[in-house]
Amino acid sequence: MDFDLTSEEAAIVETASRYATDRLSANVEALDRGEGRAEFLTGLKGLAELGYMGLNVSSDYGGSEAGATACALAIQEVAKTCASTAVTMSVTNLVGEVIQAIGSKEQKENYLPKLADGTFAAGSFCLTESGAGSDPAAMKTKAERHGNGWLLNGSKLYITSGEYAGVLVVWAVTDPDAPKGRGVSLFLVDPDTPGITIGKAESKMGQSGSATNEIVFQDCKIPASAMLGEENQGFKIAMKELTGGRINVAGLALGIAQAAMATAVAFVREREQFGVKVADFQGIQWMIADTYTELEAGKLLTLQAAQLKQEGRPYAKAASMAKLFSTEAANRACYTALQLMGGAGYIRDNPLERYARDVRITTIYEGTSEVQRVIIARELMKEMEALA
Repeated sequence: MDFDLTSEEAAIVETASRYATDRLSANVEALDRGEGRAEFLTGLKGLAELGYMGLNVSSDYGGSEAGATACALAIQEVAKTCASTAVTMSVTNLVGEVIQAIGSKEQKENYLPKLADGTFAAGSFCLTESGAGSDPAAMKTKAERHGNGWLLNGSKLYITSGEYAGVLVVWAVTDPDAPKGRGVSLFLVDPDTPGITIGKAESKMGQSGSATNEIVFQDCKIPASAMLGEENQGFKIAMKELTGGRINVAGLALGIAQAAMATAVAFVREREQFGVKVADFQGIQWMIADTYTELEAGKLLTLQAAQLKQEGRPYAKAASMAKLFSTEAANRACYTALQLMGGAGYIRDNPLERYARDVRITTIYEGTSEVQRVIIARELMKEMEALA
């Protein structure tokens, strides 16, 4: 498998890195304090203008057609500077991919150009509920037929970009008598539709710049044309199409970890203890070597999953492996970076403290590490049965 980037992919990665450094870095600390929202949205608009909000969307709809590999690596580069921007970029790209995969011609023409060019600041997935997190099939939000359309009732939690998304992809039960998970449908909903209440942004441990909101639907009337894909097939769609998001989160986590380690290594190369540079101690060198080896392994798993997706081959197991390994390794890397810097890394004046908080959620959102292990094991059992 060839992991060499094409000239186009290399240019996309380089431009993402430069944009993050030049345009996003000055606002990162303000975002972490819960400030700088206007500048954050301006940064998202700039990314859209460069083509980074529709990286895997057809040019027919304003997308870049850059592919899954370029998307994951570009998110990784942005995450090195601003994880909040990177996760918004990741979710918005995935919203576009889902609409492109199963949307009607009218839906594609209406929503994809607006996501790609920044008319919409972001897109949001409304899947998680208070009783339906790792078990999304347990959702209670309902869509009942109402005249020529549907009536939505229920609430969703922890919705990324909820308060500034231009379109909501909403999962709701449309056949309550169907077996669990089989009577769920998908809808494209305008967030300004009457009956929608978007709650305040949650106060989070990390990635504070990315708004995370509760969204409540109360007798929210939507037209029949809002249905995305086939009726009662929404859960199957969720499990299939959202798999690609795990590749992006793997890249995001690796970006945070790489930034954390770069900060720590620069510190130990300058810091002296017992009359020598800290970086000259063999124990320190082994910590650095082990961590970078893990991060490189995570990168290779991520590139493999992205390439399989790009080639249209089965990639569920590869995506879960990439997400599981990369996010867990990234958390270990940030912990190691803190250990390398000692007390200096624990101070908020140093970005390492933020990296450690930002990286923690990556083992939770887009499917927890435990869920990834279930998926990997299930796929392995299928492979073994096929060989038996």
